[in-house]
Amino acid sequence: MFAPADYLDLEHTAHPKLFENQNYVWDALKQIASYLQFRLKPAILGEVMGKPFISNHVFIGKGTIVEQGAFLKGPAWIGENCRIRSGCYVRENVIVGNGVVMGNSCEFKNCILFDEVQVPHFNYVGDSILGHHAHLGAGVILSNVKLDHGEVAVITPDGDIPTGLRKFGAIVGDRTEIGCNAVINPGSVIGRDCMIYPGVNFRGVLSHGSMLKLRQELQLIEKRKT
Repeated sequence: MFAPADYLDLEHTAHPKLFENQNYVWDALKQIASYLQFRLKPAILGEVMGKPFISNHVFIGKGTIVEQGAFLKGPAWIGENCRIRSGCYVRENVIVGNGVVMGNSCEFKNCILFDEVQVPHFNYVGDSILGHHAHLGAGVILSNVKLDHGEVAVITPDGDIPTGLRKFGAIVGDRTEIGCNAVINPGSVIGRDCMIYPGVNFRGVLSHGSMLKLRQELQLIEKRKT
């Protein structure tokens, strides 16, 4: 239960070693910093438009386009044929696959994005893992810190599982779609092929192929004439 292969197709990342011998899928988050420290070889092989900020702790693969206004602090490893749009903020310890979209006003920190992930508009991805072809709608937030700043646990029907992490956002399985302005709270684990509707506020474990809807009551009131 909660093994990496249960949520992620490891053939769709160039970094499967992050997940070797891990009991839980979120344990890979603990390895990102040391992995980049020893394996990252900074280089810019893609196209740079204008003058984005790219530190000397960043690798950018062939075919990737970095637009003016992006800020890549690093350490970061970005794959091939990605699009890093203006206003994107890549902080420390970020690993990105091939064909990924990292959009305007999006912030990334200590996270792993598998191939073909799309995070295009106004998103926060902190201490999280997004599986192959996962998509975040505009304004989706993967919150990574509890209000009391305590250790994050994964809440299951069989009891809570301590993660040993004070910062842990979410695991988002392959091909899962999360709608606009949803908030995914710390310690959430979302299975493959799920669909979470816009505006949902969620924390917990969502099984593969689930659809999570938000029900709300709307009132239509006639506007008073002045």
